[in-house]
Amino acid sequence: MKNSLRLTAVFVALWFGLLSNTRADAIPYPASGAEDSTQYTFTATTTGEIGAYFYNQSASYTNTLSLLVNGVITPESSAGVLNNHTSSIGDFVSLGFVHAGDVLTFQLNVITTGNTLYSDSTLNADGVNHVYSTSFSGDTAHGIPTGTYVGFEDIYGGGDFDYNDETFVFTNISAVPEPETYAMLLAGLGLIILTVRRSRIA
Repeated sequence: MKNSLRLTAVFVALWFGLLSNTRADAIPYPASGAEDSTQYTFTATTTGEIGAYFYNQSASYTNTLSLLVNGVITPESSAGVLNNHTSSIGDFVSLGFVHAGDVLTFQLNVITTGNTLYSDSTLNADGVNHVYSTSFSGDTAHGIPTGTYVGFEDIYGGGDFDYNDETFVFTNISAVPEPETYAMLLAGLGLIILTVRRSRIA
């Protein structure tokens, strides 16, 4: 019985650890040089505005950001916002008002080359995933709250795949959990069920 309680406590700790900002320190992109194979889908968490904070940039190209909500660009971002060469860390803009569950697609406007790149890789003409995303635990020094970090690769075809050409933190968005997160949770749940069954038999 004690073992099953311990195992349950470990599973609960793992569960809350996965739901918390455990991956917030995964910046920069951990597999630099290789395309991120994760296909991201972003949705609005609640009805309200989508906030965007400029985080950093390393690009020589000039880029701006726009947001599509259910496939339609928001008026607030249609001209492009948060230019990577004129913005400072912590600069904030509202990308527009959304309803809970709306599908959000981030658009990087590469002014230098004329390319348009999307967080939904199926929309990219080169077929490449141009974003890396993870949770963000906040940066009080720069006034950036907890949110979702999204880093862009601005080179058509992928370039160096460092996903740091222009980076943002967004509020009021959720990324669909990655398959490995579900697999870990199911494995833990299966282990608990197996342990409880064995303790009942014994």
